[in-house]
Amino acid sequence: MMVPKIQGQPNRESADPAGVPGDPAKDPESLAGTSTAPGGTEEDAVLTSTGENEPVVASVARGRVASVGSNAAAHALRLLNRARGAETGATHPPQRGTEASTTTVGGAEPGVASEPAPVAPEPTPEVVPAPEAALTPEVAPSTEVPATKARRSPVASNAAAHAMRLLHRARGTETTAPAPAAPSGPLALVIGGGISGLVAARELVMSGHRVALHEAQGHFGGCVTEHQVAGLSLDAGAESFATRSTAVAQLLGELGLGEDIVTPEPGGAWLYLKRGHDNVAQPLPATGILGIPGDPWADEVRTAVGRSGALRAAADLITPVSKKILEGEMSLGALVRSRMGSAVLENLVTPVVSGVHSADPDTLDVDAIAPGLRAAVLKHGSLAKAVAAKRAAAPAGSAVASVRGGMNRLTTALIADLRAAGVELKTNSRIAAIAPGENSTGFRVTLGESAAHSEAGTALQVDRVVVATGGELAVELLSGIDQAFTEHRPSTGAGISLVTLVLDKPELDDAPRGTGLLVSPSVDNIGAKALTHATAKWQWLGDESGPGTHVLRLSYGRLNDRASALVNADDRTLRDAALKDASALLGMVISAEDLLGFDVIRYSGALPFATTGHARRVAQIRAIAATHPGLDVVGAWLSGTGLAAVVGDTRKKLRITVS
Repeated sequence: MMVPKIQGQPNRESADPAGVPGDPAKDPESLAGTSTAPGGTEEDAVLTSTGENEPVVASVARGRVASVGSNAAAHALRLLNRARGAETGATHPPQRGTEASTTTVGGAEPGVASEPAPVAPEPTPEVVPAPEAALTPEVAPSTEVPATKARRSPVASNAAAHAMRLLHRARGTETTAPAPAAPSGPLALVIGGGISGLVAARELVMSGHRVALHEAQGHFGGCVTEHQVAGLSLDAGAESFATRSTAVAQLLGELGLGEDIVTPEPGGAWLYLKRGHDNVAQPLPATGILGIPGDPWADEVRTAVGRSGALRAAADLITPVSKKILEGEMSLGALVRSRMGSAVLENLVTPVVSGVHSADPDTLDVDAIAPGLRAAVLKHGSLAKAVAAKRAAAPAGSAVASVRGGMNRLTTALIADLRAAGVELKTNSRIAAIAPGENSTGFRVTLGESAAHSEAGTALQVDRVVVATGGELAVELLSGIDQAFTEHRPSTGAGISLVTLVLDKPELDDAPRGTGLLVSPSVDNIGAKALTHATAKWQWLGDESGPGTHVLRLSYGRLNDRASALVNADDRTLRDAALKDASALLGMVISAEDLLGFDVIRYSGALPFATTGHARRVAQIRAIAATHPGLDVVGAWLSGTGLAAVVGDTRKKLRITVS
């Protein structure tokens, strides 16, 4: 799992930049937003669990609850006191500040962040990255927002009720029987502490293994972590998950977070397109998948692609479909262009795909990005009808969901669950090599030089190994077991920088561009590929931030060369670019005087590309692994980006091999 490297993050009360994630910041699901919300990639940041984010979680060990009752009770009492204070009119306006900090993400398994849902309703943009040194931007003082401009209803009573529920739940855990001893079965070692590695460790301990998990970075969670900006705890990477499967929701339920699952506000995502010599913003068509319209003649489609483009797209409805459409490998771009023409591809599909996957549709495997779409085209006789049928068959409600308080709570809950089950969790622990074990039994794992090891070169004999890192590192380690892995080294994914802005801007209360925008690569005066209006997208965050305060997240890492250069710019340059881009995209002036805080999170090689032939390559890699009993390889570079893909694939793979 991709994990951001946090470098000396200062205690910032009022400044912070941000992703995911679609990129890490833009969870592919994240980008799917509501039925049409923009996003970034899968999206990594600090996983420092604060007292207010500590969940009461059910332990993976059967028949007991993790012993965190005392802390949870204290937390519930704090919440209750705070809520009662709100009911009596006590308020604490956000502090203004000028502090900025940077986070650098590398190494661990990439791709869970910001989640793009392959065949799910359209996304909400989001992206992720961070620089290397803290900056202190000059921020002009701004006046307090008048109370008369408040737009959100009081939530104190609800907060008090929620605090009481937490208190009762926590006190219940204090009377729970003591935790049983840790499992005494075969020793399993998990390499990589992103979401895939944490989920793999959980599956192993539930099957009776003794488990040790080693993470090379200083924290767990990969792209699913938090950062503090202007006093707000925010997701630094993935901020949502696709609801096309039940994998994430089921896991959240097992961890005690099921009641905190929330869906986005209904504003939907917008597109920012080039039309003639002008750039225009318009709502993303609500009937599509990955930007492919289910109704080529819908008003919003004609507005986006023009009358001639819509006529060409409508020809799909009467053009025969050959069985050859199922033969061989095909890119998403090739399928869309052949059935609906270039206008739909360039103005609708490319903005969504580049925003979510940071890739050109002509490079992405249609079967990996949109499983079953080719077969549906043949079945229904057109691409539009296939898309409409898939939309109709999708679960009712939003295409994405999240957790009240942020997706980073998933990481916090997994860590608490694993510790309660006796899993040995190590950060700053690099693995140097893996080789077959003595007498061809198990594996010999060599520790690398790192802060967690007193001596590099120490070897461990283990019964099972799960490699849950990014693709390049995984292949490097796996080649010590079998040289056949070396020919499957993946190419490096696109780098992404996520800039989070916290603004005092009451004019944004009306959410003028829904939950965010996806930017067409043809637009040449915008550096960002997507913008997520987080306080408009998530009600809990809007309530927490307060009247007139808004959180925007812009994702950098566009396809064209000039704009892509911004990914490597310094923090101050990215901050200024984000203010300029947000002004253009949202149609109002947003300046440094409106800024309460910002942060930049950087993901290097964030998104593994599901390029043409992806399914075949994954099958080959896992076929090699299957010849070595006790070896598993998981992560976004195999499952595809997005929490739904990563969690579902990891649990399925581990349950099959463990059994």
